Amino acid sequence: MAAPGEYFSIGSQVSCRTCQETRLQGEVVAFDYQSKMLALKCPSTSGKPNHADILLLNLQYVSEVEVLNDRTQTPPPLASLNINKLASRARLEKEEKMSQAYAISAGVSVEGQQLFQTIHKTIKDCKWQEKNIVVMEEVVISPPYQVENCKGKEGSALSHVRKIVEKHFRDLENQKGLQRNAIQPSQKETSTSS
Repeated sequence: MAAPGEYFSIGSQVSCRTCQETRLQGEVVAFDYQSKMLALKCPSTSGKPNHADILLLNLQYVSEVEVLNDRTQTPPPLASLNINKLASRARLEKEEKMSQAYAISAGVSVEGQQLFQTIHKTIKDCKWQEKNIVVMEEVVISPPYQVENCKGKEGSALSHVRKIVEKHFRDLENQKGLQRNAIQPSQKETSTSS
């Protein structure tokens, strides 16, 4: 059992019981004595072999901590970070958020914004030009953003974008149908509650 003022060595295996009586077990990857925060690396809940879950535990909400295997040797060096890759990812995320903000400020309909997001998942080369969606500099989709509003030089790009737009609206209709079916109570329930 760990004492209240004890430090936890990086790489040690610990088992904790939370105030909700949940038992958590994992490897210590970080510990901050001041804030009483413990970071544990646990097996992935997704089941993927090369992945792990990182849990941050506030020890003020942990009723019991047991050190199962204390690591006494120096922990392995931290993995190096690819700063260029991280900067590129941050730049792309910022561009996406700016694009979303532009669409909102330009008064683009919610349907147009949703369609843009759907297209962007498949084709990264898409942007806003006023209220129009421009895909691969070849296809322009104007409001109300239906298949017939896709304009461009006939070819594979236009055909591909039209298929994405068509599937997007078909999926939306299917979702609306499912929601309507889930919301409508049966006639029997309605008549018994009256």
